[in-house]
Amino acid sequence: MSFVAILMGSESDWPVMQNASETLKKLGIKFEVRITSAHRTPEATMEYVSDAQHRGCAAFICGAGMAAHLAGAVAAHTVRPVIGVPMNASLDGLDALLSTVQMPAGIPVATVAVGKAGARNAAYLAAQMIALADSKLRDRLVADREENRAKVQSQNSRLQAEIGE
Repeated sequence: MSFVAILMGSESDWPVMQNASETLKKLGIKFEVRITSAHRTPEATMEYVSDAQHRGCAAFICGAGMAAHLAGAVAAHTVRPVIGVPMNASLDGLDALLSTVQMPAGIPVATVAVGKAGARNAAYLAAQMIALADSKLRDRLVADREENRAKVQSQNSRLQAEIGE
């Protein structure tokens, strides 16, 4: 059974990365969550990545701030998709964004927005990748999009009624 691995550099990243887990749960995708560091626990990070891919990990979502090397370190050890979520740990997340997006050719890391929206979009991106081979998941993604569309239309209707249009 495939799953998505959510990795973060420290427990302070959880309030943001929890958004990825909530989105995966909503879409019915199994996931694992680990705290592991590219700098402080590099061997343990490498061992987890190796073990996870052998157990069927379909994609890795990595969140880290400041130097933000976790996604790149993970990508160096797998050919599974790696999605980097830059964290707003310093410089409004710009340092993490640039660290995550600046990968050498041949070691790609898909990079999403800084923070909570990025964590959610990382989960959606992983789901879209998995849905290429899972029509039931694709249907859940389509339904989720329709739910979001209906929500926006409802909000607009309420606004129009409130302002008298």
